[in-house]
Amino acid sequence: MSRIRELRDTLFIGPRKDAELYHRIFVVSAFGGITNLLLEHKKTGTPGVYALFANDDNGHDWLDGLTRVADAMREAHSAVLDHPADLTAADEFVRERIEGARSCLFDLRRLCSYGHFRLSSHMMVIRELLSGLGEAHSAFATTLLLQRAGVNARFVDLSGWRDEEEHSLKERILAGLDQVDLATEMPIVTGYAQCTEGLMREFDRGYSEVTFSNIAALTQANEAIIHKEFHLSSADPMLVGEDAVRKLGHTNYDVADQLSNLGMEAIHPNAAKTLRKAGIPLRVTNAFDPGDPGTLIDDAPAEAPAAEIVTGLNTYALSLFEQDMVGVKGYDQSVLEILARHKVHIVSKGTNANTITHYLDAPLKAVRRSEHDLTEKFPNADVTVQGLALVSVIGRDLNGLNATQAGLAALQAAQITPLAVQHLPGSVDIQFLVAKDDRDRAIKTLHRALIEKPAASGTQPIRLERKAPPTQAPETGFQLSNAS
Repeated sequence: MSRIRELRDTLFIGPRKDAELYHRIFVVSAFGGITNLLLEHKKTGTPGVYALFANDDNGHDWLDGLTRVADAMREAHSAVLDHPADLTAADEFVRERIEGARSCLFDLRRLCSYGHFRLSSHMMVIRELLSGLGEAHSAFATTLLLQRAGVNARFVDLSGWRDEEEHSLKERILAGLDQVDLATEMPIVTGYAQCTEGLMREFDRGYSEVTFSNIAALTQANEAIIHKEFHLSSADPMLVGEDAVRKLGHTNYDVADQLSNLGMEAIHPNAAKTLRKAGIPLRVTNAFDPGDPGTLIDDAPAEAPAAEIVTGLNTYALSLFEQDMVGVKGYDQSVLEILARHKVHIVSKGTNANTITHYLDAPLKAVRRSEHDLTEKFPNADVTVQGLALVSVIGRDLNGLNATQAGLAALQAAQITPLAVQHLPGSVDIQFLVAKDDRDRAIKTLHRALIEKPAASGTQPIRLERKAPPTQAPETGFQLSNAS
């Protein structure tokens, strides 16, 4: 979004003229870094306005946080807008939203100074209100930019700002698009939608793709497109090298789900489920390579068996060993209840007669709390935590490739010792558990053995490279885009 000015001339307009510009809906996220300032930094955990407000007793830190957000918003839209009238309108938009949020938080803190009201019960509403500021700002600025370029763009604010009525997500979307003429207008829609379901409560910061997918389903779009800063590739090009990676070109929703499970989302799993159920194909493109059709994600089977992606992440192996477990029911359920209580993400698991091991993607603090509760629940059991790396080879069809054997042989040749291997019958991934320090080497080794070498020998299956969609969508529908 911070490069939206560059995208104006390619993604939004490009060679299109007049009616060819329309029949498209764009769902936008906030400018880079804004949501981190509003909530908390996604990677470092540095507190934003929300975290400061939740933990601040003197009422000053969160005010300074709001000021930093306002400054960052003005800096962001000043980098993409150049007409004085547009800059004035954007500055006023920021002032009105920030001052409104400041007044709201002041009033709420004052209300909660009375014993009958608890601030804790309102924190999720505050998180939603703050989050919506970022998307509303970027959508408004993008609309101004496009209007100045001659596009009949329309700002569609789903954030519920000063709305006195409650709506479900479906109602909110339909109300926002009710008066839009898709044949003559280009809706620029906020990625956050205020609704009774509470997107933040269920999806936290994955809400924009949930909004995007629901708009696609409700409007029966021809195709849903996510524009990213890179192609969906066979591995991280920074790790294995740009010359070594392969653009996927075509894959399916099962592969997308596995990527999501490993924390490398092509799309939020709930959003993928919505598109899949509606029968709408998803395309992931590189926004800065407009001539490339990107990667199509649908339910079509693979043309031939092949490994498509190699990726990995660090995990904690939480193991429960109980000699008396064999033949006794209830252990697995009890472990899952404890893990659910501490909100840890289960990447994979393995069991045998007397051991249950869960591979977790979670903060060490949450894992240690889970370990403590398991020890109390099963005092005679041996509960251990070990830091490992899970490296996964993923493909729509891995049958007949002997990928497990080939992967093990490649790791052995590279002097990497797998600590565990899992490949369920019919599954789309093979998981190799290795030492944390071996993760990157294992990814490069498996990518070289299972993707680069088959491609070099000419055994790589033909990839489906569909032509770029027409600049003017058919009369029966349109395209929906998400600038992520």
